[in-house]
Amino acid sequence: MKLKTLAIDLAKNTFYLVGFDLDNQPVWRKKQSRRQLEIFIAKQEPHLIVMEACASAHHWARRFSQLGHQVKLLPPQHVKAYLRGQKNDYNDAQAIGEASLHGVTRSVPVKTVEQQDKQAFHRIRRQLMGEQTRIINQLRGLLGEYGIIIDTGIHQANKAIPLILEDAENGLTPKLRELVYRQYQRYLVLREELAWYEQQLEQVAKTDPDVKRLQDVPGFGPVNANVLCSWLGDGTQFSRARDASAALGVVPRQHTTGGHDRLYGITKRGDSYVRSMVVHGARAVVSRAKGKTDALSHWINQLVARRGFNKAAIALTNKMIRIAWVLVTRGERYKPALSM
Repeated sequence: MKLKTLAIDLAKNTFYLVGFDLDNQPVWRKKQSRRQLEIFIAKQEPHLIVMEACASAHHWARRFSQLGHQVKLLPPQHVKAYLRGQKNDYNDAQAIGEASLHGVTRSVPVKTVEQQDKQAFHRIRRQLMGEQTRIINQLRGLLGEYGIIIDTGIHQANKAIPLILEDAENGLTPKLRELVYRQYQRYLVLREELAWYEQQLEQVAKTDPDVKRLQDVPGFGPVNANVLCSWLGDGTQFSRARDASAALGVVPRQHTTGGHDRLYGITKRGDSYVRSMVVHGARAVVSRAKGKTDALSHWINQLVARRGFNKAAIALTNKMIRIAWVLVTRGERYKPALSM
């Protein structure tokens, strides 16, 4: 039987498949092991394969594309609405297929290996930074129980802990002193590891053309420019700049009923880490805009006066993402507006 669409519910070891015919009706169901799946797909005539954009989806999408199939990845949160009946793996696969056949759900672009490498880099770096913070906060809390207070900030703790360990008159027991020392050694190893990641970021900031162009935009530095580029890719998955800012969740949340429009806070869709990095860059620009006469600072200061600091920062975040989309997709350089 000739298929039009094949929907696959992905997992680690067992995969559930539902085939749709030319009339968009489900005609068969199959279960395949990880070893069997690629062999089975290779024997099929080229057709559309749809999957959720979840773990390992981009790997399988690249493999199936190499076998001559057209592949579409769908956002899991949008597929859920098409699930009917009890939740099981076959029904999940059928829901994926029906979401694709409906034609309204926007697909997720398949990531290249290079894009996944960049994302892995930032995820590991973020984890290391979080572990570093957790160690320092734990030491600060433990020492506080012994009446030793460390000022806020990781740099303050970095200076204070060696002095605390060397002070024989501060009342620390030998046991706790040993525990603090061992945790501090873990912290130093993490610092050394993070230094390598910072060197890699600096190198990319000097060599990657997209990251270099983004750093000309106020609010973008080597880190958040690199993070945004790894998320954005070539930008062609968005037809216009406002779609990129909407995908990252920095547009108002809308609730309209009975002809009455209501706009609330931002939607916060998309990658929260990427969004937070761009917001931090925007907040830095807004905090330093007062007293400046360039066109961007003039716009920021007027917005702060009307709507407050936080809303001005989010508005600037939206603008930064739109500018970044233009620079990446069109290969242009940032041209700041003339002074007011």
